Amino acid sequence: MLPTKSGISEEYNKIASTTELKSGYVPINYPKQVGMWLPYVKFPEYMQGKSEDDFRNSVAEILDNADADKVNTVYFHVHPSGDAYYSSDIYPKGVYLDGNYDPLAIVIDEAHKRGISVHAWINPLRMQTDEQMQALPDRFIVKKWINMGKPFVKNVNGRWYLDPAYSETIEFLGDSVREILEKYNVDGVHIDDYFYPTTSPDFDSEAFEISGASDLAAWRTENVSRFVKKLYDTVKEKDERLLFGISPQGNIRADYETQYADVRKWGSESGFCDYIVPQIYYGFDNETMPFLTTLEEWVKLTDESVVSLIIGLAAYKLGREDKWAGSSAELEWINDPDIINKQIDAVEASEANGYAIYY
Repeated sequence: MLPTKSGISEEYNKIASTTELKSGYVPINYPKQVGMWLPYVKFPEYMQGKSEDDFRNSVAEILDNADADKVNTVYFHVHPSGDAYYSSDIYPKGVYLDGNYDPLAIVIDEAHKRGISVHAWINPLRMQTDEQMQALPDRFIVKKWINMGKPFVKNVNGRWYLDPAYSETIEFLGDSVREILEKYNVDGVHIDDYFYPTTSPDFDSEAFEISGASDLAAWRTENVSRFVKKLYDTVKEKDERLLFGISPQGNIRADYETQYADVRKWGSESGFCDYIVPQIYYGFDNETMPFLTTLEEWVKLTDESVVSLIIGLAAYKLGREDKWAGSSAELEWINDPDIINKQIDAVEASEANGYAIYY
């Protein structure tokens, strides 16, 4: 059974009372994680054109509802597209933030009142669109790189992405995470599945040639693991008790073939992440990625690992047609309104360590 609302608070109090205070703050984290994403795509609803009080009230309502659903961890989107929903000296202000307040500080305050853990969710490589980049001040370091013709950032279909082949970009990512950890009492850092934005060899052909490597896919996969480890190490340098998590797409084969994400390494070896949250956004009847089969693949991947397995579930699909699921499963999310509860039951009956929901 999941902990009750009071159970969450009691568990946190136990953690706090038995943990040595190193920095005056005890991170809130739970052995069984029940997570929820707070994505930037929802920010216009409760941030754009809103006052600080409006935003705080919206966050309080969201977290009250989350607490009632036994959520004990939220992943708040602090850095989605080269911008910041926190006080940053590195990134420009978030595009949906038109008030003079600090969204991350408010989320932390309201979540910690309820004993809920806050993990700062970042998209490491994805930056602004070309139009957005042109409008930014020239002092923004990524724009400086572009103006100077540096190869550290590339334009793919009108959007800029950091190239993880370079030590400069990896150090930049480490500095980005370090800034958050130094300024805020977050309980962890969380990244999702925006790794390489393209499979085209043109993206990093110069760096690949200089590297002397012969296998482009293997070289890119190592580049991604290198920056993932950098982020993990940066988190642990701040405080070993802080968590670092990764949320890759649920299709393991596609993780390797399209994004060069070495989920087998990350999920089975120490030193890359504390928890992994595959986005198993598939119904039971999905013709290519049925939920139970995919769940079992991830359980096997993390078997006997120190890495916790948290299963990502797609509540946002409820009531919608799933056109990629195959003809026999297109209407599953419409015809079965209880599908998420059934998936939670399946997760709890498995060896997974929890679940997280994307509403």
